[in-house]
Amino acid sequence: MRVLVVEDEQLLADAVATGLRREAMAVDVVYDGAAALERVGVNDYDVVVLDRDLPLVHGDDVCRKIIELGMPTRVLMLTASGDVSDRVEGLELGADDYLPKPFAFTELTARVRALGRRTTVALPPVLERAGIKLDPNRREVFREGREVQLAPKEFAVLEVLMRSEGTVVSAEQLLEKAWDENTDPFTNVVRVTVMTLRRKLGEPPVIVTVPGSGYRI
Repeated sequence: MRVLVVEDEQLLADAVATGLRREAMAVDVVYDGAAALERVGVNDYDVVVLDRDLPLVHGDDVCRKIIELGMPTRVLMLTASGDVSDRVEGLELGADDYLPKPFAFTELTARVRALGRRTTVALPPVLERAGIKLDPNRREVFREGREVQLAPKEFAVLEVLMRSEGTVVSAEQLLEKAWDENTDPFTNVVRVTVMTLRRKLGEPPVIVTVPGSGYRI
């Protein structure tokens, strides 16, 4: 899952990004509304965690622009105000969810994951395919009943492949969904991660390489 965190309180923004990365999400961070508009114009995000009170371009205007562009991106709006009228106003702008500050990180994570599931064809919370069971909320993977311990990026790649439901996912798509924008596009990190993932999942191999196209399960 690819997430953009937009928050002008840099310590909070960086803390949220670090926490989401530990949950196997690819996260980019910006600290003002103008930078947010630039990012959403370039990258495809599943979810934007958007502070409402932003410098340069207000969060309301960022939300409006995302809606105007017809993006499948879901918006989780944050605000320091807990007033009901503010929450209603934010939702009427087109935000998909609203979370007042201060918030529990576990709740933020759960809301981001729930919104991420709504950017694609509806799938069950626990994904199952080819003898593999993947639970994004618990960060657990089992193959034929055996628990498989995965690093965050390995988990992210497996989740993208599982969500594709048998269709081929290119290396570029995996790089976009599982890594942030600071990753070198010419790196071999995708190939190395897939190799490690195959080894951990065991025999017989379930990740198929489609020459010249990518990978599928």
